Amino acid sequence: MFSRVVGTAMAACIVGSPAFAQQTQSQQNQLSSSPIALDDIVVTAARADRKVADTPATVYVVDRATIEKQLEFENSASALLGKTVPGYSVSNETISGASESFRGRDLLVMLDGVPLNTPLRDVSRILSLIDLNAVERVEVVAGASSLYGAGATGGTANFITRRSTDGGPRLTTNTSVRAFTANIGSSLRPEASASLTGKAPNGWDYVMIGTGRFANKTYDGAGRELPSDQFLGQGGGDRYSNANFLGKFGYDLADGKRFEIQGAYFYLNQQPAYMTTYGPPYSQPNFAAPYTGQDIGENTVSLSTRYTDANFALGNLSLLGFYNSIEKSFPFSTLDPRFNSVVYYSGNIANPTAPYNQTVLNARRSGINLTIDTPLDPFIRGAKFTWGADFVDDSTSQQLSNGEDVFNPMSQRSYAGFGQLQIPLGERVTLRGGMRYEHFDLKVDDFVRPLAFLQIGNLFAVMPKLPVEGGNFGYGAPTFNFGATYKITPDIELYGNFSQGYALPDIGAYTRRAGLNFASTAQALPYTCGINNPVVCTTNRSISYAQLGLEPQIVESQEIGIRWGGPVFRGNIVGFVSRSDKGVNFDPATNTIAQQKEKISGVEGTAEVTVNPNLAVGTVLAYREGRVDTNNDGILDSYLQNNRISTPFHGTIYSDIRFDNGAVLRLEGLGFSGRDRKVNLAGNHYKLESGQTMNVSLSVPLWGGTAYVGVQNLFDEVYQNPTATATRQYAPDVTNPVYAFGRTVSVGFRKTW
Repeated sequence: MFSRVVGTAMAACIVGSPAFAQQTQSQQNQLSSSPIALDDIVVTAARADRKVADTPATVYVVDRATIEKQLEFENSASALLGKTVPGYSVSNETISGASESFRGRDLLVMLDGVPLNTPLRDVSRILSLIDLNAVERVEVVAGASSLYGAGATGGTANFITRRSTDGGPRLTTNTSVRAFTANIGSSLRPEASASLTGKAPNGWDYVMIGTGRFANKTYDGAGRELPSDQFLGQGGGDRYSNANFLGKFGYDLADGKRFEIQGAYFYLNQQPAYMTTYGPPYSQPNFAAPYTGQDIGENTVSLSTRYTDANFALGNLSLLGFYNSIEKSFPFSTLDPRFNSVVYYSGNIANPTAPYNQTVLNARRSGINLTIDTPLDPFIRGAKFTWGADFVDDSTSQQLSNGEDVFNPMSQRSYAGFGQLQIPLGERVTLRGGMRYEHFDLKVDDFVRPLAFLQIGNLFAVMPKLPVEGGNFGYGAPTFNFGATYKITPDIELYGNFSQGYALPDIGAYTRRAGLNFASTAQALPYTCGINNPVVCTTNRSISYAQLGLEPQIVESQEIGIRWGGPVFRGNIVGFVSRSDKGVNFDPATNTIAQQKEKISGVEGTAEVTVNPNLAVGTVLAYREGRVDTNNDGILDSYLQNNRISTPFHGTIYSDIRFDNGAVLRLEGLGFSGRDRKVNLAGNHYKLESGQTMNVSLSVPLWGGTAYVGVQNLFDEVYQNPTATATRQYAPDVTNPVYAFGRTVSVGFRKTW
């Protein structure tokens, strides 16, 4: 298959090279739409506008042209990052982001600088909520960040929404319908989006975008229906309705001052039809067991205000205030001795799963970010000092559908101050370094872990209610970063950096597993009423948050890379290493979480060549691997679990061809390696298969707009989705893969009126 992918891409190159040589430079620029770090692109990676050429870090910019190409296949932010940003996982193709990672670590996701993560309980459903119709571009900064704080241990992705347009109202619409060729009638996925932008004579400007989409059944390459909850309690990619709304209003005041107010709403409702059989031989719907739980949903609002002053006495001022109200509900699941060994107990041994074995997460986050970019020209020409402070207030809880808490409700206030100095040395060298100090005040409420039921094989036991004592805790640490860029030529620069990130682990996941977080029967015994003694009992045993021994982690990243930004060839290649003494690792086989020493390293890069004004070809490649100290003796003795790194190598080869009539043909070949690594001292390994697929899209000018058709998985390949499969691998040598989407066809039309 891989040779077929490469062959098709090369055929596209041959077809495109000589026949269409009379295009303009603007068309060439439109053609060059891949996420490559160009030297004239300005990004906000340093909390202030900076040229990529002066940034001593790996920065990927996904522009609007690339986003529109992705919309011709599907409206998926995770698929966009998986194809265009080296180091980001292959999309798991569901509404969840489970096991998707960036360089094996967490990605901080922001919408116009407002963080969307829920760090006290990382439930990962973020990227699937972002509507690409509303996104102008994406800036992805690799590595741990000491500029944005908690959550950015792997990198930062800032989705920057569409800008207002000058003049009267401008309406843009995008409508499409998608379907799996295995069963078109049962898999229709209609979508409609409309945006209204403009600027009123009184100085106000506005952006309003609304999108609605629906999904029916999904199928793999063999025509088999995929389950609604592929990997336990996260939700799938079928039978949902989704709506997004973005409203943004700005007003330009005198003397470079500007005020903006923005609101975003995310709604999702999934209605599974059947429970899931998780395997073997593979994850699939259990057509004999209709789904009996409540709907899966999302009901989230994000509000923000921003004030900027380009002529502030101390430089360029930005003040951002935000508030997020987040509600996420998850699927109902039942006891399975192999794959779901712990459930909340109904009190009935014959049917131990409580009907309320389903949870809803509620989080409230608000914060203020102050950034001032101060020129230091009176002291050093061209030097700038970026400084400021952050305050975030966060409260998070999660309840069963009967209202009982499943972990300690908690609240946290974080305070941080930072300073970042950038100094040019001559025409070729730019130095940058800085420090951030962050302090967390964490308040953990008491709670009683609900009655649970355990069954592993033929062993079963009741897990009595367990009081979990909370308390007040404080954490704080400084983090540092420094780096430099050296311009070898005007188009080529060498860069390197050291950067630290500081974050608390997923605290909610630990307290939810209090008394359940065990890797062996011996560890479970003190918290049960006796294995093989299914009698509900009472116990005076309790546990405290302090006993869990959670500690913040400092992740250190180092990079060295080189990037090109010329008119013919653009690209970069970078090597990186990241380390942590308190990395957070989840073992899907034992349902346990541990903090362990770890190291991840790799090489990644992008390249794009403009063969002629009508043809560009490029590639996105990444390799990374990680090891972990599983017995805390200081030696990295095993490989990281697949849910951190599912595909050590993956890459994309693409080709864009522009025809004389304005039509654009895009070909994509995607491939990834398998993985078969020993993940502990016992030698357990969970094999993942390699895979490849091919996508193609064609857009054509029509009636003043653009008509398009896109085909994903052109050859209807049957392959395992590595990220989804890695999320729940229950036992060594047990095959329970989640298969990837089969061939899907999209037909759509977009136009600005």
